[in-house]
Amino acid sequence: MYQKVMGFARLARPANLPTAAADIFAGVIIGLFLGQIHVLNAVQEHGTTVLLLIFSSILLYAGGVVLNDVFDAQLDALERPERTIPQGIVKLPEAVAWGVLLLLSGCVLAFAAHPLSGAIAVALTTAIVLYDGYAKKNGFFGPLTMGVCRGLNLLLGMSVLGSMVHWWLGLVPVIYIFAVTLISRGEVHGNNKNHILWSGMLYIIVIMVVGWCIHQLGGSLPKAFPFLVLFSMALFRPLWKAYQENSPKNIKKAVISGVLSLIIMDACWVAGFTDWTLAALTLLLLPLSLLLSKLFAVT
Repeated sequence: MYQKVMGFARLARPANLPTAAADIFAGVIIGLFLGQIHVLNAVQEHGTTVLLLIFSSILLYAGGVVLNDVFDAQLDALERPERTIPQGIVKLPEAVAWGVLLLLSGCVLAFAAHPLSGAIAVALTTAIVLYDGYAKKNGFFGPLTMGVCRGLNLLLGMSVLGSMVHWWLGLVPVIYIFAVTLISRGEVHGNNKNHILWSGMLYIIVIMVVGWCIHQLGGSLPKAFPFLVLFSMALFRPLWKAYQENSPKNIKKAVISGVLSLIIMDACWVAGFTDWTLAALTLLLLPLSLLLSKLFAVT
């Protein structure tokens, strides 16, 4: 029984789930700032909505990675036989049911928060299934669709007030995840230096755009600056190492860093639109992810 429970847990990629929660927290902060509502004043009135959105996002993310393994079951049997489904710990029909249940539950919680949130969750679920089943096989549309999933996740948090202004902020995670997914193309066999170069350029664009957006929308760039520096260091150190020694091991480390650094990017948004204390609290999700990454696979 224990092995079965752990098998279901591994399918959901627990180490990645705090990054989904961080997206929502950042989106909520952005939504409140743009709605000119102080965070502390919003806790009592919108606290339940925030919790619903956080758990909705976590469930949607978990459902997405479960179905990703479902669609990859035959390939994983050859390339990654150590994974849960190829090992037979969780049977394929069980994994399908688990993934669908998680996605449906995520949508239900989003609709409970607000109809707009529910509509975004449905769009996110559609993008997730599209990526898992079809788009990821394409060198361009795969990274793009994965990025759209993250962009919609940020918008899910921004829908906390039941409205959507400056929706284009959701394009920033699209670019960022496009870059991370490009790197992952060489995770099994290596030899992806061109992808790493493109990803490095996209990383630079993302860092500059985050700073520009914070300044342009009336936030505090000086407050966000230390977090932007930390974000840059977390991205480029493993990326440079993966470029120098283009091995699957180093590429995997660069991918893991890219995924987990989403929390730092979210902290940049929080710092820019509130203050560094809430941003520091957001960063606490990073050691949680790192701890879980020691126990569960990130990719």
